[in-house]
Order: sequence, then C-alpha cells, then structure tokens
Amino acid sequence: MNNKEDAMNITDVRVYPRNGGRGLKAFANLTLEDAFAVRDLKIIEGQKGLFVAMPSRKLPSGEYKDVAHPITREMHELVQTQVLKAYRKVAETLTR
Repeated sequence: MNNKEDAMNITDVRVYPRNGGRGLKAFANLTLEDAFAVRDLKIIEGQKGLFVAMPSRKLPSGEYKDVAHPITREMHELVQTQVLKAYRKVAETLTR
C-alpha cells in the first residue's frame, strides 16, 4: 500500500454489542475487498475513549499476541475509523 490506488477497502463491518460492564463494548468483524474476513476485533472503552483491539490469542506464558493486525499507520487508522463509525451507528439505534 504505497499509494492511495493500492489501498485496501473495508467493504463490510459487523458490530455485535455487549451489554453492561465497563471495558468491552462490542465485538466486530470486518471484510477487506469483499475477499478477506477478520473476526473478533474488540471495541473497548479505555481511559482515553473508545479504541479497537485486534484479535489475539493467549500464549502459554500468559501473554496475549495479536493474530491479525494492520502493518501501516494508514491501515490502522482506516480500521479504527470504520469500526468505530459502525459501532456508534449500532449504539445509537440501541439507545433510541
């Protein structure tokens, strides 16, 4: 993704809200280019507001390691923006 013409498009975002509690607000799945799915992203309420955590697995050491994650800053920002936009849309319909 060296230029905008090479940038991948997020073609779908699905959000699955979680009720109650602090921290984890929802899970999300996203699709890239209608061809590649990334599941189990987490939308978390942190001290500085909402953020998206990538899917991860727990290692025998107890440490968590991302299973999938953006490599570039541009892709990270795109994922964060699109997933949080979808979350806010779903959250808005739940509060009506």
